[in-house]
This record gives sequence, C-alpha cells and structure tokens, in this order.
Amino acid sequence: MKMESVINSTILSLACFPKSNPSIHHQKTVKARRTVCCSLSSSSSSSSKNSNSEGDANGLLKEEEEEKYNDIWLLFKEAQQNILYLNKLRLVAVEELNKANREKQLLLDKIQQLEAVNKLGNEQSLWRELLLRIDSMVLTGLIDSAEASGMRKAVMGNKFSVALVFFDIRQKTDAELLAQLRHFSVGSRKNGFHIIQICTEMEPLVSVGSLSSYVTGLSKALQKKGHIVEVILPKYACLDLTEMQGLREIEAELYSYFNGQLHGNRIWTGIVHGIGVTLIQPLYYSSFFDRERVYGYSDDFERFTYFSRASLDYIAKSGKQPDVLHIHNWETAIVGPLFWDIFVKQGLGGTRVLLTCHGFDSQCLEQPDKLALCGLDPARLHRPDRLQDHTMTHLVNILKGGLVYSNKVVMVQSIYSKERIINSFSHGLEPTLAIHKDKLLVSPCGFDNSTWDPSKDKFLPKNYSADDLKGKSICKVALQQQLGLSKNSSTVLVGCISTESLDFDLNNQKAVWNATPKSVQFIFMGSKATSADGALEYLKKELKDETVRFINKYDEALLHLIFAGSDIILCQSFHDPLLQVPLKALKYGAAPVAVTSNENKFRHFVDREQETTRFSRFISSTFGYLSLSQAVDEIKNSPSKWKQKMVDAMAKDFSWNAECCDVHVSAYTALKSL
Repeated sequence: MKMESVINSTILSLACFPKSNPSIHHQKTVKARRTVCCSLSSSSSSSSKNSNSEGDANGLLKEEEEEKYNDIWLLFKEAQQNILYLNKLRLVAVEELNKANREKQLLLDKIQQLEAVNKLGNEQSLWRELLLRIDSMVLTGLIDSAEASGMRKAVMGNKFSVALVFFDIRQKTDAELLAQLRHFSVGSRKNGFHIIQICTEMEPLVSVGSLSSYVTGLSKALQKKGHIVEVILPKYACLDLTEMQGLREIEAELYSYFNGQLHGNRIWTGIVHGIGVTLIQPLYYSSFFDRERVYGYSDDFERFTYFSRASLDYIAKSGKQPDVLHIHNWETAIVGPLFWDIFVKQGLGGTRVLLTCHGFDSQCLEQPDKLALCGLDPARLHRPDRLQDHTMTHLVNILKGGLVYSNKVVMVQSIYSKERIINSFSHGLEPTLAIHKDKLLVSPCGFDNSTWDPSKDKFLPKNYSADDLKGKSICKVALQQQLGLSKNSSTVLVGCISTESLDFDLNNQKAVWNATPKSVQFIFMGSKATSADGALEYLKKELKDETVRFINKYDEALLHLIFAGSDIILCQSFHDPLLQVPLKALKYGAAPVAVTSNENKFRHFVDREQETTRFSRFISSTFGYLSLSQAVDEIKNSPSKWKQKMVDAMAKDFSWNAECCDVHVSAYTALKSL
C-alpha cells in the first residue's frame, strides 16, 4: 500500500505539467495502475490459498517491482523535462514582461515630454493669437491705434499671465475680448525686439528655395530669445495650411493702394510653429496669387509690388509699431523706398528696415514709370544714387532700391567674406555695395536642430552624441544592412546628397570614386529634382560596383540614417542654404568634404579673412582643404585623432539658434541706435 501511495501521488503531481506526448503518458499511467492492481490481487490470492511456492512468489514480486520502478523513473524523467520546459517559458515570459514595462516607461516619458512641449506651445500660441485679435479690432474699428499699442505692450510684457487670463480666447467675440483686455493690467515691456518679416516664402506653408527655411528657422530662434516675430505672406493658392493653427479671417476688408485706386483685400491670421502669420489675399487682383507657381511670371514685379504695398498698409492701419521691418530679396525690396517715402510718417517713426539678400543674381529690372503703380515717384527714384541700374541706365533696379533704402543689409553666405562677396558675387551691384559697405553684414545659414539631432533623432536605431558615440557604429551597420552592403563598422562609408539647386557634376563624381580605395563604401541619394535623378541614373550605369548604392527616391528616414551612418558626406559646396548638408553632417559626426572639379582637387575655396563667419573659419581649419582620399587616409591611419576631430565638430552649434540668430540680433540692436 505504501508503494501504491507513492505511485498515485506521483501521477497526481505530473498531471499539473504539460506533457510532450499525452498518449504515451496515458498508456504508461494505465499500465502502472494495472500493475498495482494485479500485484494486490495476486498477493491476496496467494495468502488465502497457500498453493504457490514462496520462491516463485518472491521472484515474481521482484520482477514486478523492477518494472514498476522503471515506469516510475520514466515518469520522473519526463516530469523533469516538463519542469525545465516550464522554467524556460517562465524566463521568456519574465523577459517579455520586463521589455513591455520598459517600453511602457519610455512611452510614458515621451508622453510627458510631448505634454510639456504642447503646453508651452499652447501658451506661446495663445498670446500671439491675442496680438492678432488686437489687430482685428483695429481694422474693424473697435479700438484706435493708440489703444491697440497699449494693449500690445501689456500682452508682450506679461506673456506668462496671459495664458491664465485669456485661456478661452477662441470662445469669445471681439467685443467680449476687448472688455477683458481693458481690465488686463498693463505690465512693463520686455527688452526684446518686435520684428515683422515681409516675405514670399515660409516653411512649411510655401517652400520654393532656401528663403522658406531661413524665415521659419530664424523666426523660431529669435522667439526663443525673447523677441516678438510676425510674418506677412501672400495667400497663395498653393499654400499648405495643414500646420497652421487657429486660421481665421478678419471680418473687415483692408484697402491698399495700387495703380491709382484703393483695392480691397481679405486678411487671414493664424499661428505656425508659435509664429503669428498674416496672409493677404487680393480681391480685385485675385489672379496675382491664385496660380500654380510662386515665381516665374511676366508680371512678378506687379504681383510682389502689390503685396509689399498691401503689407505696409496693413501694418499702418492695424496700428502696429514694430522695431524692425525685415524684408527679403528683390521681391519685397520695394518696401524700403515705400517705407521712407510714404509710411514712415504714419506712426512708424521708430521703425527701421533690414534687408536680407540670399544672392544678387536676381535683381528685377523694370521701366521707371512702373514705380507709380504702388504710389512711388519715378522721377525722384530714377537716379544713380537711388534705383537707377548701373548698366541698363534707362531702367530701375528693384534690389538696388532695397540696398539703398534699408538701414542694414544682411548677406546670407556661409563661406565668403564681405569683400569677396562685393568683388566677386555682386552681379553688377559692386558700386552700390561699396558705397553702403558699412551697413553690410554677413550671416551663415543654419539648420533646425530640433529635427536634426542624433541624440534624439526618432529615425535612428540608436541615438548618440558627442559624449557617447557608441550609437553611431550601430547606425552604420543598420544602414549597411538596409542597403545590402557588407556589414562592418570599421569600413569607411561615404554619403552624397544631391540638391535641386546645385549642379551634379557627373565626371567629377566619377573621378572622386576612381581616386578612392575600393574598400570604401558609397551611398548616393537623389532628390525630387528630375535632373538630379537623371544624373544618378547615369552615374549608376557608370559606377557598377558592390560597394556603391544609389537611392533615387527621396526618403526622409533613410536620409537621417545616411547622415548618422556615414563617416564622410560629400558636398557640392560648404555653402548649402537649401538642404544645409554640411551643417547636418557636422552635427551627426560625419566630415563634410567639398567636391569641385578643379584639377581633380576635391576641395572648396574658403576665405581665411577674419571678416568671415565663425562657420567659415571653423571649416577652414578642419575640413576645408581635405580631399576625399586624404580624409579616408586620416580615418584609417589616425583613428583617435579623427574621432576627436569629429567629437569637437559635433559639439559646435551651427543651428539657427547660434551664429545666424546672433548676427541678426546684432543688426537689430544697431538699428535702434540709428
């Protein structure tokens, strides 16, 4: 009975474990039970009849017990295997649970970060929307310019309390909001500047060239430093309004002068990246901006002159008194003459004008009498010291007018000095630039480090920074794996991003590849430009090699990974205001190497003069004179030195928040003393 008890308890315990083969277990269990039953029956029969010999009985019992023990041993062995299997499952489950908990915590952390950013963004959007509502009250006649000026000072001087007092602004009518504003205590104004940018592009609303990212990047950087920035744009038919918050039409027409008459305009306001944006939509001249393209029409002068005049009419009639009117390129350069000849006496005596030039190749030459369309006097302005063109003297030069009539001029150029720009890149404006040399400043472009930062880039498999570079090698292997290249973090990887605005020199690219050791891997990515994609297709046929990959389709996620996984990024120029390739390369720990076709020397001339940008001087002392082969040799022969060089480069700040913003704040400060 003791043996039967052991067997039964064993069977019951095994019932709690999963069995690898239920049918076998069942057969053995039945067999064991039958053996026990037979044993008990046999023992009972032998006792009652005493017919069998004691020796035979002992032998039979011993044989049966051995068989029982063998069966029990098999059952225990299977139970042990089941226990090991269950333990393995338990460990896997624990690991999955820990992984789920880690992911949950990461998700909670991200939610908290997003909530904090969203809260800050909402507070910023709120007081900027409040300023736009004040503009609306002036245009609809609820308040006059003087009262509006006091209200603006109150809002700008008490930004943080605005969120508490005016949290329900969108539910209030103008009359209700006005009553609340009049009870709002007037605080002292902060020391920041009030800047209004009058421009033709702004990312993400409308983007054609480098101007769009410049306007948005600089505006965000200025606001981070406590300045108030507003942007005025035409209301193009092609605007992308998906990221504009609080878009609303002001219920009053704005009348502006053009071609001898006053014409009505619809005014729209909204918030983009925390920046107050005003859109001007002509009614009578509705076709001016109801087109597929932004530029490239025969009446571009009329279109943008109308917009420039309407912008100034809006500023004056809404009672705004900005510190600076910031205008851009020839398209809004006419604001300069308009401001000083007409608008400075309309309550804007404390305002000054700053012109940004992203290049002097486009200047707009027109017949002098066309100046009368916006109310200017052609005879007064068609003079050598004003708008008269130096070469085509019978015409007026609109960009020249902006240079002459602006208080400060910022030339956007990352590499060249002021002297070199005047002497080599002025496109006939050298006499004017030389006369006004003292008011010229040079500023590099920047890049958006909130999107382009390897320490928090959402597209990367592993984030990294100048303090911890471990993630960069992981990104390289991930890039190699994704593109089917040989996976080796020690292999030198070279990326090349073609742009729409820069020439893609096919012969030069071939020369670069042929002059480079074959152990180096190359990745070429095209853009949306048909010409660049065609060039890549041609290059793909010419450079057939296992170490070369071509990506014709622009892919944002892959682009981030190319910057992170590359050791070197080839650049058509160190001055790249469109994609900012060299700046992003430095941030991601990839060396920017410029490719030119100057006698197979793959370098870019960099000015060494002190009157250049900090970025130019840094490039000149680090990567400016490196050829691709020299860079590869340095990586292989002096890895520690190269690593330190890249760490130093990553630690530099070349974003919009840094030198570009500093140059403009310096210019605004100088304007206030004029």
